[in-house]
Amino acid sequence: MKTRTYMAGTLSLMINAVLFGLGTIAVLSIPALSAHATILIPAVILTSLVVTPFIAWNLAPELRLRKSMRDS
Repeated sequence: MKTRTYMAGTLSLMINAVLFGLGTIAVLSIPALSAHATILIPAVILTSLVVTPFIAWNLAPELRLRKSMRDS
């Protein structure tokens, strides 16, 4: 497997936790959304699971060491 795949896999765990946390806090802290929490929290879980791989795949190359930094 390529380095990008390993990095994306590792990043996806952290990104998923952050997205889920942000979504859950938003649902539970807004009273209008809190009333529908039984529907919205599973939607937050599903959305975070679907969006996470795309964010991780695009973020992985940005975290690699630049060629100019490798030479020094």
